[in-house]
Amino acid sequence: MQIQSYLFFNGRCEEAINFYRKALGAEVEMMMRNSDSPEPMPQLPPGMENKIMHASLRIGESTVMMTDGECKDDVKQSAFQGFSLSLDLPDAAAAHRQFDALAEGGQVVMPLEKTFWSPCFGMLKDRFGVSWMVGVHDMEAKG
Repeated sequence: MQIQSYLFFNGRCEEAINFYRKALGAEVEMMMRNSDSPEPMPQLPPGMENKIMHASLRIGESTVMMTDGECKDDVKQSAFQGFSLSLDLPDAAAAHRQFDALAEGGQVVMPLEKTFWSPCFGMLKDRFGVSWMVGVHDMEAKG
């Protein structure tokens, strides 16, 4: 069994894909726009044809799936709450690179610092409101 994240970006999915490609070196494994659907989508509102129906990104050894979702007008920003994506890196230098890249346009919740469980750990919300925990789990790694 495997659990994977599926994120809804309310019309900003392509922007998020480009951001994660730059910030994390994510690779697009699959991307389908609404207009690529093999079946007609009669309920699709006008202007939604080029929005992302489904995308799958490879980030390191993990897969993160995403979509534009329903793109409701009353939702200005995705409201990601109650979870964080955790990014485990081999050393502090890598943690700082990825943390700084994800924090661009976002909000640092806890700066990267040494903790009792990690030589380097921090938390942030990226520009899309996705919460991230970035750290090094190996206490022997340089912090």
